[in-house]
Amino acid sequence: MENIALDVHKHYTWARVENTEGQQLYASRLAHNRGCIKNFVQRWTPGSPVAVETVGNWYWVVDEIEAGGGKPQLVNARLAKLMIGNANKSDKLDAKGLNLLQRTGTLPTVWIASSPVRDARELPRSRMVLSRQRTQLKNRVHATLSKYGYVVDEVSDAFGKRGREIVNELLTKLPPHTQQALQHVLDQLDAVMANLKAIEADMSDAFAPCPQATWLESLPGVGQILAAVIWTEIGSIERFGRAEQLASYSGLVARENSSGGKFRYGATRRDVNVYLKWAFVEAANSSIQNRERCGYKHISQLYQRIKARRGHNRAKVAVARHLSEASFWMLKKGEPYREPVLSTQR
Repeated sequence: MENIALDVHKHYTWARVENTEGQQLYASRLAHNRGCIKNFVQRWTPGSPVAVETVGNWYWVVDEIEAGGGKPQLVNARLAKLMIGNANKSDKLDAKGLNLLQRTGTLPTVWIASSPVRDARELPRSRMVLSRQRTQLKNRVHATLSKYGYVVDEVSDAFGKRGREIVNELLTKLPPHTQQALQHVLDQLDAVMANLKAIEADMSDAFAPCPQATWLESLPGVGQILAAVIWTEIGSIERFGRAEQLASYSGLVARENSSGGKFRYGATRRDVNVYLKWAFVEAANSSIQNRERCGYKHISQLYQRIKARRGHNRAKVAVARHLSEASFWMLKKGEPYREPVLSTQR
């Protein structure tokens, strides 16, 4: 079989093919037309590995590689560049470097979710974008009212039915152009909230009840929406060997920089699955706020212990890590969440 490397860009792909001895068999540019990569891959031995970096448009490239009979290899772009170590950068050098890593068996690949899973992920990921927009618009409303000394503190939810009535009353007290601007923000907020309801209805229809989602919904702070996010982003629990690996993949493990017997821990990594990180942190926030009411004894003890030494944010991340590692064992063993029990308590 041949080793095929694709350096994918927006409008074209630079393709390079080597045999197992490292001899170049092909190197040229492929225009991005539907079927071009499929037809190119079909020219080579079926099952040949095809390396493509984790660029923004890799979905359709992987689909065409599979349709052409190749074996796609999704490459960690950042790590691959470090391993190649080229002082210069060009399409030809990048593709050649990928071929070299393929030939030596050191290509840093990442898991490729199936096409149905990739498709299903778009619903919760789009909901996350809309949720952030909702927060930004709400903050904008509060900031505008605050400029003129108005605060909506009579109700717990300034954007509930009664809260919105209060906001509309305060709107009439603002200068004319500020009124116009704030009305546009409120109209946009209404549209975003309507879209959020619609996409949540789509998620309810798309994600039929399954054992994995049911187990995840038993996690503290996790409901139907977060369970769908966690399960679709994990995809297959079998790709993780240990609970710590899932926590690291979720961006909940501090980076270590230790030497000479001195241990130093820094911020969490950034090249992680940001959707999983968001889901577990959201669940941690909810479980912390409701720990007393819901009887989350372990989470309460963990949060209080870390908060006393490191503050709220570190304690929140510690709770999120606990939830991620609990998810690993729940999905591995096929059982709902159980409060951890110390060996001395057994």
